[in-house]
Formats: sequence, C-alpha cells, structure tokens
Amino acid sequence: MRLVASDIDGTILGHDGKISDRTVRAFHACRDAGLELVFVTGRPPRWLHPLQDQLGHTGTVICSNGAVVWDLEADRLLSARTLDLDAMFEVRRIIKRLRPSALFAAETLTGFHLEPGFIENGSSELLAEFTPAPLHTTLTEADAVAKFLAIVREGTADEFLAEVTPAVAHLAAATHSAPNMALLELSLPGVNKAVALAEYASALGIGAADVVAFGDMPNDIEMLRWAGHGYAMASGHPEAIRAAGRQAPHFDDDGVAQILESKLAELGVRLP
Repeated sequence: MRLVASDIDGTILGHDGKISDRTVRAFHACRDAGLELVFVTGRPPRWLHPLQDQLGHTGTVICSNGAVVWDLEADRLLSARTLDLDAMFEVRRIIKRLRPSALFAAETLTGFHLEPGFIENGSSELLAEFTPAPLHTTLTEADAVAKFLAIVREGTADEFLAEVTPAVAHLAAATHSAPNMALLELSLPGVNKAVALAEYASALGIGAADVVAFGDMPNDIEMLRWAGHGYAMASGHPEAIRAAGRQAPHFDDDGVAQILESKLAELGVRLP
C-alpha cells in the first residue's frame, strides 16, 4: 500500500457533513506513515471544504468524477477534460426526447448553471446561491463544462441511467452517485475516476497494485475495479459492491477507518 484514494460522500462524509474522528485519525496515520493520499469525488472544487476543515488535507483532489484535477493548497486548476457545448446541448436534446420531464444543469470550471425547476424549493442549500435560467441564455462559448446533470422526478437513477446511456454514449459518459434521486452525471466520453486516478498514480511512480481505493456508488465503479485493492462500502450501491469484489464495513461503522487500521497494522503502524 503506497497510495490511498477515497471517495468523499457516503464513503467518509455523512449526510450531516461530518467526517468521524476515527476516520480522521486513520487518514492522519496514513499521512504520518508516508503514504500518499488523494480524494476522488464527484464534487466540484468549490465543495471541498470538508477535506480542509476536518482532515487538514492540502494535496491534490480529483473532482467532477475525474474531469477536473485540483490543487487544494494553491486553490488552482491543474487539468480539466470538458464537454463541448454543442455536444452538451445535443445530449440535452436526446434526453428530452426520452424523458420530456427531464431538467438540466451544467457544472463549468467557473460556476454552475441550472434550469428553472432543477432543484425543488429548499432541497439543496448548496445550490441556493445560483439563479435558475435556461442554459442557452447563461452558457457561452467561454464556458467549459466539466459535468452535465440531468434529473427526473419519477423512477430510479438506475432506470434513468439504463435508458440514457446507450442513447448518448457517443457524446458523453453517464453515471450517477446521488442515492435518493434520479440524477445523472454526464462527462466527456472516456472520463471517469479511474482514468484520472491512474494518471495521478503513474506520475508518482505508483502502480494499481499499490493503490487502496474506497467508494460507494456507480461513479466509483471504474476506480474500484482499477485499484489493486478496491473496497466498496457495505452501505453502498449493489453495482459498486459487485465491481469492487471487496467490502469495507458499513459507513456507520467507520468502514474506511477499519480497513485502513488493518492495512496500517500490516505495515507495523499502530494508531493511538
């Protein structure tokens, strides 16, 4: 074990916005033992404050499902793979034909654009600061779209993904990570957490066999398959669990911390 890669939401961060003390201690012990740490998330750079505030992390973060690599300490973009606006609007047209009720939003490198109705009243404090408007009126050629979002109010995310994926695969890669809503996340084809993590590890001279990775949702599947030691949370999505082949205990039982403590013990490191 030379590199620990972890998803954030549902893996180490709860709905209350907290990372448990036990998990914090485990990550600090990894860092003190000289292991590399990288967080790999669907979140955009502006939502990384739990890593800084609770873990004191100042390193690299792979954001937006692998589309963005961010230097947290310098607060700057390191690299990005973005969707062309023409392709994004074509994806919107295709999904609208499949699901006329679908609503959309676009995460760009400089902000967030959402259509009226994309969020229900009071359903997201994180998005309350953004003013809804038709995307064609707010996006310009200067906007680089890291992640395109589509939501419907009926059915499940799995059903929505199964319907949309074959229709848009030539234009965008689709996945989902929100446990309780039919919300899809679409990126440039070929972009996912595994691709960005593999590049990051390679730059450090680290191969997949020396990577321990944690995740809980379909947007983690490629990463969990790629890592030599991929662990899906027992509380995670069934597809992520099947893909990983290994399980960490339930999130509520500090599953990531339990695995890291065991791995560190194998290296002769004992936590206080």
